[in-house]
Amino acid sequence: MKLSALAASSAVLFALAAPVAAEPQAEVLHWWTSGGEAKAVGVLQEEFSANGGTWTDMPVAGGGGDAAMTALRARVLSGNAPAAVQLKGPAIQEWYEEGVLADISSVAEAEGWADVLPASIAEHMKCEGHWCAAPVNVHRVDWIWANAEVLAANGIEMPTTWDEFNAAADKLKEAGVIPLAHGGQAWQDATVFEVVALGLLGPDGFKKAFVDLDADTLNSPEMVAVFDQMRKMRGYVDENFPGRDWNLATAMVMNGEAAFQIMGDWAKGEFLAAGKVPGEDFLCESAPGDGYLYNVDSFAMFEVDGDDKKAGQELLAKLIVGPNFQKVFNLNKGSIPARTDVALDEFDSCAKKSSEAMAAASENGALLPSYAHGMALRGAQAGAITDVVTAHFNSDMSSEDAVKMLAEAVANSM
Repeated sequence: MKLSALAASSAVLFALAAPVAAEPQAEVLHWWTSGGEAKAVGVLQEEFSANGGTWTDMPVAGGGGDAAMTALRARVLSGNAPAAVQLKGPAIQEWYEEGVLADISSVAEAEGWADVLPASIAEHMKCEGHWCAAPVNVHRVDWIWANAEVLAANGIEMPTTWDEFNAAADKLKEAGVIPLAHGGQAWQDATVFEVVALGLLGPDGFKKAFVDLDADTLNSPEMVAVFDQMRKMRGYVDENFPGRDWNLATAMVMNGEAAFQIMGDWAKGEFLAAGKVPGEDFLCESAPGDGYLYNVDSFAMFEVDGDDKKAGQELLAKLIVGPNFQKVFNLNKGSIPARTDVALDEFDSCAKKSSEAMAAASENGALLPSYAHGMALRGAQAGAITDVVTAHFNSDMSSEDAVKMLAEAVANSM
């Protein structure tokens, strides 16, 4: 009896002394606040909770993410960084250089990320060789979206050249329809600009200008032609465009107030969230020209204290690149999975077009990082370009003066 009592007592003491697994906790900073985006991020919240985690949401409105980055810097400076932050491209490296990013290589290696992610996208997620961020998706930037009924009513086909776009826009303007839905925000101006630039400069010219920052290309006659087209684009937007959010511009196409929008395929998430059907209610086509501009959403993991927060980071990273989330999230977001092994059977025709085009562009060297969406350049250089683009778009500045200013601004930002 004494031995039994002693054994029982020892068992109780052992149970009390045994470590208790930390409940995963994650505070997540992001700027997915519009309809399609909010629905998409809700998928991750639900899956995180279903796996025993507690999610603290920190949404900061603003499609370009500028307000979110201001909030992030304040948190980091106060020594209280969120566990995971929506970051991408060179911004990931910039924060790594600040010494505040966590190493999640153990998760990446256990889950075999290197085997299922395109090499070019995987490189964006690494900091000096180790994994520090998890990719969510691949967005194509160079899309033209259109209201199918408006085009049919005016006898217009989806344009395949910029001359065709201009002719369609002139016809729509005469018919009293706003040709181009646009929001006068710097990042939206930059989006239209880089899409036009890709179409007119071609993939090689775009890479020289907005990845390599080649001075001759930035200061070339071809770049003058890009700004000439931007001047035409300015004439195709309505007078109320200043300050308009991108999703409100998408709504203009949805309700037939405007015919076209040039925007990444997060716009498709808005159409789908409103119950619109691709090919029937709205049309999608790559913008005129060759090439594929990509924007990869990802979450960088910041150094945090506490086993519960570290467990939250590991669970979050695992789920983000997991095949289930990659499928369900991108069905809602409008993008395509970053993983190459996710079947697209449930995806719409626009997503399938995007996937096929990405594969082709990857093979022929035309898969290019978006400068306007933080994939190609660091903040100083990207900001210098966008400042010139916005200044030109909102004034009567000549194209020649804009090109001269562009070359000087980039040189001064180096």
